[in-house]
Amino acid sequence: MNSFYYSTNPTVAHNEKHWDFTLKQTTLSFISDNGVFSKNTIDYGSRLLIENTNLEQIPAGPILDLGCGYGPIGLFLARQAPNRQFLLTDVNQRALSLATRNARANQLENVLVKQSDGYQALSEQFAAIVTNPPVRAGKAVVTRMLAGAYDHLLPQGTITVVLQKKQGAPSAQQTLKNVFGNVRIVKRSKGYYILVSERRDGSKNE
Repeated sequence: MNSFYYSTNPTVAHNEKHWDFTLKQTTLSFISDNGVFSKNTIDYGSRLLIENTNLEQIPAGPILDLGCGYGPIGLFLARQAPNRQFLLTDVNQRALSLATRNARANQLENVLVKQSDGYQALSEQFAAIVTNPPVRAGKAVVTRMLAGAYDHLLPQGTITVVLQKKQGAPSAQQTLKNVFGNVRIVKRSKGYYILVSERRDGSKNE
């Protein structure tokens, strides 16, 4: 049964919810549904990632929300940076439909939504990638999302990821260190880690 939030077409019955959420003095309206991640509210990890993403330190270029769900991370960041372009991607078609509706409901014209299984449908490079990866999809999926980021980042571009310690943050930290040659823990809170790596020319470890 395709009822998981990391399924392409969740078959669980619809039950849409409408609610507002305020973060960093900004309020956005959301529609969520069964078959998507954290349908009742924005989860703590996503909130932590939004609060600890410094858009002013990111070089020029578009920003990717990889595994966007119904869009909370990408949409909050897009509201903070109206002059930047944001691409929100996910494998889950129901989530993508919601992300599109949420971008429209909040009048965010700097947002595009696209289906992609990881980086499968992406050829461009980004100034930053942000992700709250689908840990329930398995370690191999998460590792591909992290390791694949290097080739999809512009020079000095960054990947910012949130993970719980008990759900693989130390392993993800090592993966980023192995691929990028650098990783920073920018925040720890309630068992969650915010990890950041930067693409530096010649830093990739083959």
